[in-house]
Amino acid sequence: MSPMNPPDKTGAFEPNLGAYFERIGDRGPRDATLATLNRIVEAHVRTIPFENVDVLMGVRISVDPAAVEQKLILGGRGGYCFEQNTYLREVLVALGFQVQAMSARVRFQKPTDVVPSRTHIFLRVELDGVSWLVDVGVGSLSLTSAIRLELDAPQKTPHDTRRIVASGAWTGLEQRAPDAVLFHQVRLGHTWETVADFTLEEMHPIDIELGNWYTSMHPGSHFRTRLNAARSNHDGRLSLQGRAFKSRRRDGTATTTELSSSHEVLDCLREQFGLQLPEGALSAL
Repeated sequence: MSPMNPPDKTGAFEPNLGAYFERIGDRGPRDATLATLNRIVEAHVRTIPFENVDVLMGVRISVDPAAVEQKLILGGRGGYCFEQNTYLREVLVALGFQVQAMSARVRFQKPTDVVPSRTHIFLRVELDGVSWLVDVGVGSLSLTSAIRLELDAPQKTPHDTRRIVASGAWTGLEQRAPDAVLFHQVRLGHTWETVADFTLEEMHPIDIELGNWYTSMHPGSHFRTRLNAARSNHDGRLSLQGRAFKSRRRDGTATTTELSSSHEVLDCLREQFGLQLPEGALSAL
């Protein structure tokens, strides 16, 4: 792996770590270790839901860390990948971790011949010479622990098993042929499903701005047409797509309930996902 820059603590923004750890309910050590990283990731996905209510309401989505902090941490809301992972990066850097934002294409349940937009962000964390993949912003498939950036090695997380596989010619994970890609996969039942593909390309701030604009504003973005919410819990995962509320246990069994009205959807978001929603949310739903 190419060397990563040391944590940059010279920026203007300093995350409110006290408020963040209160939000995720974590009172453990804050040293830059794998144990701390895994504990933070699991608590984050359990307590800060993935959701796109603001997109449906036509509210501009800001990826400015201070704005994200106000919404997700102080405002009792959730968000999608550009909010979740960019803010977590700020937290991890403040704790002394070495972190890079990486770009990806979400591929879950998409045909292999379809090329999705490169509008997903995840994190690469370097610890003692080992690279780890962290992603708290991919909905009901968000990781509940870090996984090693290592090929063809199934890795158990608290909620499922993951792996990273390669397509095309790679020299280690440093150099690749033009068509070479890595795939982050999850095992669902007896089948490996692709969550996202990526090439280890860093996602720079301008790319984050453009990806965030497309995801929240472009008419072709599915976030503008259907409600999405998700979080983990101790037993498994909860998700809401449109009016379909699903509870999936760690053993793979799932139940789905069709909600009958927008009022039920609003109640579900409040009771099952803990969201403090703004006025006007009901009409958007």
